[in-house]
Amino acid sequence: MTTLAEKKRLNRVAEIGCIVCKRLGYEGTPAEIHHKRAGTGAGRRANHLLAIPLCPEHHRGATGLHGLGTKGFPKHYGYDEDSMLAEVRKLLGEAK
Repeated sequence: MTTLAEKKRLNRVAEIGCIVCKRLGYEGTPAEIHHKRAGTGAGRRANHLLAIPLCPEHHRGATGLHGLGTKGFPKHYGYDEDSMLAEVRKLLGEAK
């Protein structure tokens, strides 16, 4: 179950807008939450601290993270989930 603090943080992440669109110069594109799946497996909840805001296309679309895959996405855009996550944390004023 998601705590109130986690929900508030996820809302703050979503308010950033799509991090890929932002890098492409399109500020404020509505975002949904992508959870980096590091260290999780079937039945394990993804860590909400690993949340990245992505618009539907950059999340689930053909040119998105799930469409291109975790290897194809960095080849296409030149950056990966870790890079986007670091930017999100910086924008939120969090360490690391």
